[in-house]
Amino acid sequence: MHNFDSSRLRSAFREGRPDDTTEGRGDHDLNPDMKPPVKNRPASVLIPIIERDEGLTMLLTKRSEDLPVHPGQISFPGGRAEPHDDGPVDTALRETEEEVGIHRRHIDVVGQLGLYSTRTGFEITPVVGLLTPPFDTRADPMEVQEIFEVPLAFFLERENHERHSREWNKQIRSFYAMPYGDYYIWGATAGMLVNFVDVLLPRFDA
Repeated sequence: MHNFDSSRLRSAFREGRPDDTTEGRGDHDLNPDMKPPVKNRPASVLIPIIERDEGLTMLLTKRSEDLPVHPGQISFPGGRAEPHDDGPVDTALRETEEEVGIHRRHIDVVGQLGLYSTRTGFEITPVVGLLTPPFDTRADPMEVQEIFEVPLAFFLERENHERHSREWNKQIRSFYAMPYGDYYIWGATAGMLVNFVDVLLPRFDA
């Protein structure tokens, strides 16, 4: 079990060397025969870590069942970049406020991971942020069905990084999955969580 607090988390990103171990990661990690998408659309997500009295947690959302793309799936707050955004961090913070109502003043950005490419053509920048309560959340009903938290320690245990597969377009595709209670965390979200742990744990163990 990995036990640490927010100060060690900050140190892992701010004092560690620039890390390139997650560059070039994506849905193709477990599917080497997957062809890269023709178009790469920039997007960002926030990996929100909350400083609770009982320990660090991670905030996630369940997407609305009415969305045309990935309805009901578990995701980080985030979305595609807009022309007026001032870089990937600005995109992640703007999308977080729009989707879950958390203003950027509550978020201490401590680092970011390398790009994560999806089979649907997005190149996602995962931005890591620490949130200190109190703050309010407000789900955008058009996009978010539920906001919930998972203990960070759950994701740091490698035994929880499962590999599942299913048929897609008459081909078997593999992906990471991290079932937690009634929540099935999989796909790009689980893939980015694996990348997050790949960066974080070696810096704690160093």
